[in-house]
Amino acid sequence: MKRPETVKDKFGVAIGSALGLGLSPVMPGTCGALLGVIFHALIALCLPVKMQLAGLVFVFLVVCAANNLLTRWAESYWESPDPSHFVLDEVAGYLFVPILFREGELWKVILWGFILFRIFDIFKLIPPARLIDEKLHGPWGILLDDLVSAGYAALFMYLIYWFGLEYLIGNA
Repeated sequence: MKRPETVKDKFGVAIGSALGLGLSPVMPGTCGALLGVIFHALIALCLPVKMQLAGLVFVFLVVCAANNLLTRWAESYWESPDPSHFVLDEVAGYLFVPILFREGELWKVILWGFILFRIFDIFKLIPPARLIDEKLHGPWGILLDDLVSAGYAALFMYLIYWFGLEYLIGNA
């Protein structure tokens, strides 16, 4: 991995790697997604219930904007069309889960949302996530497959809830 040389590189690495979490040599995307978990928990614990969705959407949009603004720099810096240490897509992907799934206890939503999101994002078994990952490039290609995976995770959580297994996610 290259060492940041300029202030712009240092800033890009700090933001693009989710404050260094994505620099992990093992599972950088999963480690990077933890920043989304931190944002989610802070918003849920610090904001009144009426403001939590707006807070999540705001942070989600800021992360998506940063992803789109920094993608070209990251591709050049890490010399890859989808650099593994550039993890803003995973942060945004995780944040999309609690935006879509508005039920349950915080810790259960975090646990299930994180695990399911990472499974769907890593394996991309359900179309169109894999197709987006393979065919769409640049900022939107990097981001959209994660948002689709987050949608699958939220849908799976709703199915758990609706099929009477809400004790796994909800208030029990």
